[in-house]
Formats: sequence, structure tokens, C-alpha cells
Amino acid sequence: MSDVSTEAPAQATKPTIFFDGVSSRRRQVTLTLGDALEIIEEGGTPVRWAYADIRRADSPAGLLRLACTAAPPLARLEIRDAALASDVTARCMRLDEHQTSRRGIAKIVGWSVAAAVSIVCVVLFGVPLAADRLAPLVPKSVERRIGDAAEVQVKTIFGRSVCEGPAGKAAFTKLVNRLRDAAGLDDDSMTAGVLSTTVPNAFALPGGKVFVLKGLLDKAESPDELAGILAHELGHLKHHDNMRGLIYNGGTSFLIGLLFGDVTGSSAVIFASRSLVEASYSREAETAADTFAIEIMHALGRSPKPAAELMFRITGKEGGSGLTNILASHPLTEDRLARMTREDRPASGPPLLTDKEWQALKLICGSGKI
Repeated sequence: MSDVSTEAPAQATKPTIFFDGVSSRRRQVTLTLGDALEIIEEGGTPVRWAYADIRRADSPAGLLRLACTAAPPLARLEIRDAALASDVTARCMRLDEHQTSRRGIAKIVGWSVAAAVSIVCVVLFGVPLAADRLAPLVPKSVERRIGDAAEVQVKTIFGRSVCEGPAGKAAFTKLVNRLRDAAGLDDDSMTAGVLSTTVPNAFALPGGKVFVLKGLLDKAESPDELAGILAHELGHLKHHDNMRGLIYNGGTSFLIGLLFGDVTGSSAVIFASRSLVEASYSREAETAADTFAIEIMHALGRSPKPAAELMFRITGKEGGSGLTNILASHPLTEDRLARMTREDRPASGPPLLTDKEWQALKLICGSGKI
């Protein structure tokens, strides 16, 4: 008599199904549990899987689905007989080696938290630092192209009518030139104009574009009030705040999107997070522009206080709850008024415009409050 090293084919009460990973055909097979798992299809060539190469695959209850690291990726063996499944799993010592353990899950969670913290740190510190470094390096030609595109959007919102009253335009140009010279800006680095809209505001765009809206000019009661507002906007140009904001907001949008993904309901969280981050950054830029305006008005021998009085006259008292203050993208108007009142000095320089020039500027759009 001789020893037999293999066992007879296992008898299963339920069919065992095999997919060879090459075709989609379901094959009904029997199994031999010897020194390796042998998969036998009637009339076909047996397939051998080493027990060390067998891994458990996802499967519903009542079914043992197996894969083999040495077989084609899509190859699967489906065992429905509980006794046979028990015999096979007893021989497969590395069956669940690829499954994530509790320690592995904790490691994944730990690394995920670390990644989230790193993204938050980059949003709060890294992106602003990169924006500060990169903004001054953007070529002027690129800034102008961005400014041109922004100007089209601005004129779409506020109307394309630029006020061109000759006497008023001459007075406005004189005022802007005096501020520009005191600010140390190049002659070709900025343009300025008045847009005919009742909105009381002024703003700077990339590429040295400054616009005053007629609503602000109507509410201004003196050249010094308007000059302080313009000096503030020149501060944004001097500090490259527009380009810094573009780089910064683009970076935070990408990173916060990466952090939260596209999960239902996350957009509200993203909006709140970006509002807090961007408001803090904007307050810093606005405060720096206020400082610049104070310095320019002092250099011209004029007081910065009238500009703050104009802002306060337009907005009124803005103080509110702590949350409102945190989310404010600009320093509160009453805080600005208090600061510029502290910087108030008696006039030591000549008027920025004559009375006649101021009257002409007020009428630059054809009508206005005198």
C-alpha cells in the first residue's frame, strides 16, 4: 500500500461557483483540499490556489467569497456550503491579512486628523504668507489684464457711464495726481474715474484702476473727505492687496474644498469657514490701507478725520454682537472715526482743490449736491 498525499474532492451540498477572471462565465466546480486548493471543473483544466495566496473578498451573509493574489484580479470563488467553507478557511492562514485592523483604523483616523489640521494651518498661515510673497512679483502686464476683466464686470454692475464733465474731470485729475504723487505711485501705474451710480462707494482694481461712484461724491462735503477715501484706495494699490486677495482666496477655496470634499451639507461649513478666514485677512488689509491714508493726508498737510466722518455719515454706527464684529470684513466705521480723530491735525498744507474746482467736481456727472 502507498500513502496518498491528497484528499478526495470535497462534497458540497450546495454548488460552488468559480469565475476565472478572464471571462464572465459562471463555472460550477468541486474543490480538492490537498497541499493547495484545487478547483476542478468537469472537462476543464484544474486550477490550483496556494493557501497562502487566498484572501477573503467582500460577500453577503451565507456566502464565502475568495480571491487569490496569484490569480487574475477579477478571479473569484464562491462557496455556499457552510461545512466546506469552514474546511477551506481553516487552511487559509492569511485569509484576512489584507483587512484593516483596529490598530490600522486608528492609524488611518490619526493620519486623517493630522491631514485636516495641516490643511487648516496652511489656510490660516501658509496661504496668506504665500500671497504676501507672490503678489508683488506678479508682472504689471498680468495685473492690467486682470484689471481690465474686472473693470468690465464692474461696469456691468454699476453701468458703463463714466462721468466726463470737462471742468469736473480736470479737478478730479488734479486731486488724484496730488494723492498719487504723495503716495509715490508711478504715472503709468494707475487710472481713475467717476461712475454715474447712486451707490456711495469707491474701490481699487488690479492694474492700478480706481473708481469713485457718484453716490459717494454726492455725500462728500469737502475735498478732504473725498481725498481721504481715495488715499485709502491708493493704499490698496501700493500694497498689492487686490492680487494678494486673488491669490489668497483662490488658495483657500482649493484647500477648504479639499478638506470638506463634496459632502451634502458641507457647503454651509465651507462658507462659514471661508468667511471667518477671509474677513480676518481683509481687516488686516483695510487697517493697513487706513494707515497709508493717514500718512498721505499728513504728508499733504491735511487731516484724515474728514474721510472717517464721511464714512460714518454713510454707514452710521456699525457696532453689534461679538459675532458680527468677528465677521466684519472692514474695521468698524466708529473705530475708524476714533482712530482718525486721534490722528487729526490742524491743516498745514494748501487746500487740495479750490472752491471752484470742488464745485466743478461735484457736477462732473452733470448734476450733484452742492
